[in-house]
Amino acid sequence: MTSERFLVTGGAGFIGSAFVRRAVREGHRVLNLDKLTYAGSLLSVAEVSDSPTYEHVRGDIGDRALVRALLARFRPTAIVHLAAESHVDRSIDAPAAFIETNVVGTFALLAEALDHWRALADDERTRFRFLHVSTDEVFGTLGATGRFDERSPYQPNSPYSASKAAADHLARAWFHTYGLPVVTTNCTNNYGPYQFPEKLIPLIILRALAGRPLPVYGTGANVRDWLFVDDHVDALLLAATGGRPGETYGVGGNAERSNLEVVREVCRVLDALVPNRAVPDRASLIEFVVDRPGHDFRYAMDTAKIARELGWQPRESFTSGIERTVAWYLANDAWCRAVQGAGGYAGDRLGHAVTAAATS
Repeated sequence: MTSERFLVTGGAGFIGSAFVRRAVREGHRVLNLDKLTYAGSLLSVAEVSDSPTYEHVRGDIGDRALVRALLARFRPTAIVHLAAESHVDRSIDAPAAFIETNVVGTFALLAEALDHWRALADDERTRFRFLHVSTDEVFGTLGATGRFDERSPYQPNSPYSASKAAADHLARAWFHTYGLPVVTTNCTNNYGPYQFPEKLIPLIILRALAGRPLPVYGTGANVRDWLFVDDHVDALLLAATGGRPGETYGVGGNAERSNLEVVREVCRVLDALVPNRAVPDRASLIEFVVDRPGHDFRYAMDTAKIARELGWQPRESFTSGIERTVAWYLANDAWCRAVQGAGGYAGDRLGHAVTAAATS
């Protein structure tokens, strides 16, 4: 792969930091634009922070003057747009932040990217890509069978997925109306190192280690397709450098599990790695709680297109990925404590007030 210049938005977050670390290690230049909200931490990119090919700028994608100046100075070969509010439960409690970042922020970034792209020389314009990273949640929910693909209708059911659906439509419009070389990816649930502990897998790891109850929504029957974050980064690098403008690519782990199965697997790995005499079977800590409002039953992506066109497929199995993930959290307690402290999050349920009101 030739050396690229990536302007990464949200590069201090979970997926963003994984992309930044990989890109810098592979010899690419990276400018990380991140405003460092509760879920973003420079600790997640500490291993590359001293690299001469890496730079972080603290700022908002909605700050058009800042984005314009960075584009003019850095002259990226691709914008990798990962900045987003992404936690469904937080979107239930406070949807305004999701509209502001995911919709208004994406619009601002697209507008500045278009002006920048139009001013490039012909060869630079041909090479340039705007990679818009999205989610399978925009398609709504599946029944017991079938998978989403790139032609699936949009049917978002949460404030989060609705905001990402709006951003997807803007990205599509900027390609079809203005010709901006946009490539969009829609991925399944990610997991792996450096994920903020409000998400299911790291939350269960830390609560199980502390001997706290393990909350599972409803009966735990809701199904997700789990994608190891490094496999996702492989797909993003391919899409950012070889994706066809105007195309979308579904990215999935081919590893469907119910939420209850995921929690039990995490407990199994923890029991094997760090036995606890007081709680020899951590699955006994599972506690079923009132379900999330509008909880989609099942997600899964058909990955045939990205395999066919870009040669991508996931390398990590769910079993090996969970083992790597649990081992990482066990070895990085200092990171967990630091980001939880900075983010003011103690591992408690979010989106609960609305749920309680709806069931009272």
